[in-house]
Amino acid sequence: MNAPETPHAAAQSEFRRLLRAQRVWDIDLPAFDPAKTPATPLALFHEWFAQAVAAGQPEPHTMGLATVDEDGLPDVRTVMLHDADEHGWHFASHASSAKGQQLAAHPRAALHFYWAAQGRQIRVRGRVTTAPHAESLADLHARSTGALAAALVGRQSEILDAYGELEQASAAAWERARAEPDADAPTWTLYVVDPEEVEFFQGEERRRHVRVRYWREGEGGDWVRELLWP
Repeated sequence: MNAPETPHAAAQSEFRRLLRAQRVWDIDLPAFDPAKTPATPLALFHEWFAQAVAAGQPEPHTMGLATVDEDGLPDVRTVMLHDADEHGWHFASHASSAKGQQLAAHPRAALHFYWAAQGRQIRVRGRVTTAPHAESLADLHARSTGALAAALVGRQSEILDAYGELEQASAAAWERARAEPDADAPTWTLYVVDPEEVEFFQGEERRRHVRVRYWREGEGGDWVRELLWP
């Protein structure tokens, strides 16, 4: 007789069953003709973003941000896109946070968007610069009261001894944010990823995915487009 399955083994088996039962892109995927891509990745990003919104993609303005720490080990988290213009892709955080310290030491980053509603991904890599504090504050003050309150709490990535401390700090920050909508958050920083490489990925039901990569010829040079094998 076979020995009974242990609770751990049973849980692992159930996880694998659930994992393998999942399906990818069980939808009608949009066509993507690489011969009709615009000359710059920013133009295509704007077009795809509008299409993601129209397709009902939840939170299309969130993205993965990858950095490296002082030992060169990769780190990744989800952040919010604040803008995408001729200067690059914008996001914000505290300069004192883990990501802020990593970017100060190694000012390069990678971004990743995944829009499952259309089977699309976008990857961005480039050098990171910081905006002047006045510009960072203007960006923060243009957002919600909750965003300002969160920025005023600060201490991002620090050890939290008890959740009650966060509740108290948050309550005080919300009160200040309502009373002072132009309050200063000294470490709040707007970052800009100046793209050196941008890839657009369109899933295809027969796995003949379309990958178009843009890369610059030299610093500030023209964009070159090329197809990649999936």
